[in-house]
Amino acid sequence: MTTPDTQRPRPGADILRTALRRNIGAMTWGTVLMGLYQAGETAFPIALGLIVEHTMRDRTLGSLGLAIAALAVIITTVSLSWRFGMRVLQKANTTEAHRWRVKVAAYGLQPVARDVDLKSGEVLTIATEDADQTADIIEVVPLLVSSLVAVLVAAVALGLADVRLGLLVIVGTVAILSILSVLSQRIGSSTREQQARVARAGAKVADLITGLRPLHGFGGNHAAFGSYRRVSTEAKHQAITVAKVNGVYAGTALALNAVLAAAVTLLAGSLAFSGRITIGELVMAVGLAQFIMEPLKLFSEMPKYVMMARASAERMALVLGAPPVAADGRERPAAGGDLDLDCVRYGSLCELKFTVAAGEFVAIAPYQPRAAADLASILAVKVPPGAYEGAVRVSGRELADLSIEAVREHMLVNPYDGEIFAGTLGTNIDPSGTSRMVAEAVEASMLTDVVALHREGLDYGVRDRGANLSGGQRQRLSLARALAADTDVLVLHDPTTAVDAVTEQLIARNIAKLRRDRTTIVITSSPALLNAADRVLVLDDGVITAEDTHRNLLATDQDYCLAVAR
Repeated sequence: MTTPDTQRPRPGADILRTALRRNIGAMTWGTVLMGLYQAGETAFPIALGLIVEHTMRDRTLGSLGLAIAALAVIITTVSLSWRFGMRVLQKANTTEAHRWRVKVAAYGLQPVARDVDLKSGEVLTIATEDADQTADIIEVVPLLVSSLVAVLVAAVALGLADVRLGLLVIVGTVAILSILSVLSQRIGSSTREQQARVARAGAKVADLITGLRPLHGFGGNHAAFGSYRRVSTEAKHQAITVAKVNGVYAGTALALNAVLAAAVTLLAGSLAFSGRITIGELVMAVGLAQFIMEPLKLFSEMPKYVMMARASAERMALVLGAPPVAADGRERPAAGGDLDLDCVRYGSLCELKFTVAAGEFVAIAPYQPRAAADLASILAVKVPPGAYEGAVRVSGRELADLSIEAVREHMLVNPYDGEIFAGTLGTNIDPSGTSRMVAEAVEASMLTDVVALHREGLDYGVRDRGANLSGGQRQRLSLARALAADTDVLVLHDPTTAVDAVTEQLIARNIAKLRRDRTTIVITSSPALLNAADRVLVLDDGVITAEDTHRNLLATDQDYCLAVAR
């Protein structure tokens, strides 16, 4: 299967070319239909001029009926071509936006992290708004071509009446586009900055919402809100700047288009007054002068949308073109569940060395929370092997040689702050719907009371981040999900900090029973979990300083007693 890693980085221009290339069929049909629409629109004032010219010579009901039928055909053509042309283009646009959203999400969710200096909220903005704006290029190009068709048809029609009228339209159009191209570049740079600031504001509010409860706990919510307000204000000021530039662009385009239309009308009137064009040609020229403002307006707006699409594509390239933090290995862990750390140095860990045999239940008692977090990060492969010294071996094989996806299938590291997703209790416990251990996991994690509390049972709805659950219920739900995965190696980081002592005792016994003969590591200071383990490793100042059963350590190690006593 092809993974994002095997594809070469994509700059913004390459992203746009890819979008155009794979939608060439839809764009061709859209261009033909929209060109037909613009040609029909242009033909309407031309037909009026011809009708006036003809009826002045042949004033019969037959000629009037023929004229009405011709106008009906033009109107029908205009209506149907617009309807089906926009349907084709908008379908291609939304499909292409979906493709880029999925691709950006795939890069953000792949096992090997990308070296991107962006927060998750910024990546979310890129995967939604920027993907949509990039896909707009699918509509922009056909509309640009069809507008050009309308201007050219109008110029040819006016040129047939008098060469000066046709030349005026062509020269005026070139002048308008030259002036607006300068303004569109300013729009592109301003839009890129606005998108970056809006993304930063989105990331800030996402972080704020995530940490809202602890912020309330120590009164930091006002300071956090002030920080977000500053970022949001910067985004607002940039949005105002972009709006001003867009306003100048739109006003300039409208004024220039109006000047060109007025010039065509005045020149046509002058030529008719001097007898160089007929009354019918004058009617056609005046009608085209009024009509040409619409395709000129559309034509002149297209450079702006092209610049916006390119700005969004460049932001997507920040994600899609970023190299992986580490090279992903190709091997898979062998059967078995032994784990070996050999002289690992990283963060607060200093020459950390220990071995857990397959099928063993080991507890690690960290005296410093930072050391526990660093150890969990390494085991979860959040830290690339090249970022730390020493070796980590899973089932006898170096972590650096293993596929990260395979490692995570073999060894699950459940964080103390495991995320709860919107859905149901059941989908949170078994997201893939393939586990055969759901009932056992619910019982072992003592989640049975939560399931029994609601008549829907496991189908009880859970809000985003578990907002309708207590802290203890969220933690037990996360533990149930880890147990239901039934991996060869399970690492639990502080799985019971939010539950009461009695429940904690029951959970510790249940974990030991359910995970019998399966390798289990618990990083904790909970006496109940420490007592349930086969042995306890004391982690102090980044190294293992003691190793024994919980009871023996209580009897012989005073520091251990002080650290784990509650």
